[in-house]
Amino acid sequence: MKQPTNTKQCLALLVGCLFLFTTTNARISLPAIFADNMVLQQKAQVEIWGWGLPREKITIIFGWTEESQTIEVTNQGTWRTSVQTPTAGGPYAIDLKGSNEITLNNVLIGEVWICSGQSNMQWSANAGIDNAALEIQMANYPNIRFFSVHHRSAMEPQIDLEGNWEECSSETMQNFSAIAYFFARKLQHDINVPIGLINSSWGGTPAEAWMPAEAISSNTKLAKAAEVLKPVPWGPVEVARIYNSMIAPLHAFKLAGALWYQGESNTINGEAYREMFGTLIESWRAKWGYDFPFYFAQIAPYKYDRPNEGTIVRDAQRRTLALPQTAMVVTSDIGDTTDIHPKNKQDVGLRFANLALANHYKMLEVETSGPLFNRMVVKKNKVEVYFDHAEGLHHRGDQLTHFEIAGKDNVFHPATASIEGDKVVVKSAAVSRPAAIRFAWGNLATPNLFNSAGLPASCFTTESE
Repeated sequence: MKQPTNTKQCLALLVGCLFLFTTTNARISLPAIFADNMVLQQKAQVEIWGWGLPREKITIIFGWTEESQTIEVTNQGTWRTSVQTPTAGGPYAIDLKGSNEITLNNVLIGEVWICSGQSNMQWSANAGIDNAALEIQMANYPNIRFFSVHHRSAMEPQIDLEGNWEECSSETMQNFSAIAYFFARKLQHDINVPIGLINSSWGGTPAEAWMPAEAISSNTKLAKAAEVLKPVPWGPVEVARIYNSMIAPLHAFKLAGALWYQGESNTINGEAYREMFGTLIESWRAKWGYDFPFYFAQIAPYKYDRPNEGTIVRDAQRRTLALPQTAMVVTSDIGDTTDIHPKNKQDVGLRFANLALANHYKMLEVETSGPLFNRMVVKKNKVEVYFDHAEGLHHRGDQLTHFEIAGKDNVFHPATASIEGDKVVVKSAAVSRPAAIRFAWGNLATPNLFNSAGLPASCFTTESE
């Protein structure tokens, strides 16, 4: 072969080689979220996107319709389209034809939920749950599909992630989020449609790592709270590092809603958690472009190092319920004060499912929340406390516990409490003129106030209510 003799010839040869490489290697490809066994949200306009050779034509045939789509790849090598999905069903195939052909097999149409947070959401049957062996053996639900997002971090928002879709079986369930699995099992049983679960969780990580960078940088209070976080050996704590790699690539993937179990890693800066968590929810909804349901688990009582640091986060989570389309699972009665990873994941998943069935799917007409503080009324030396979700208030054990009263000095004293119809009456001999009240205010506090559904009351304080 004749060697090039000048710079122009070298440049021409390089351009030619690059063109040959591009034309022979640029093929239709898809993000990892589009794969065999996936679930797409039913009765929705869902987006599908990917890459290809600039200006090539791609024909897409969706198995649930006789019509096909032909689209053109942009000069950037990207393409995007949308399609209306039918009522739940399948399995279907999706065929893509261009410079190469791709077929996605065993695709179901149903309900898709993202399940995120830290270790209690990540926790699997193999990690250790109640009745693990039996639950693994019974986990044969091929119309429940799992997508596990691999742990990755990134400095900037990414366009793809790593993961794969799998049918629910004894083999796949045992390493998937146990809470998400129990949620899906109840949901599928009651609404009888395929369920797709996207598990994007990472143990020991703070909310800051799960949020867009601009959501924190534009808020002085949150930026200062993020500065308190210290590096840990088990995962990122830096702002947006997990969001960029494990959430941002999913923005256009249509969801029914989100489940969240996190907060233990924010006890270090819990005073900012109400605003931090609310901002996280609003930022996710803004990125997806709609206000999907966001249900979260309140962290359970545990022996944290600093007084009340867990309680502060729990109360912040309660206050986050002011956001629309949110609901909370209280776990104080099913936790373990000596283990930050309680083994009862079944009841957490069931309570999540009941929230979705009642609030989102409108298929359940039972109480799905424990009592939540509504207001207090001071009458001389007593305080009347009123709750939402208060039907059938009762206590377990000999007497109602964990109420405290403070006067204007803001010094709290143990109080006696009694249930009188739809309210709790609280008083203390140490406080003649009550000004504030709090309930279950302590890291290890396991309160005994319940409603007729057998669901526990959340901790609260009227300070800055």
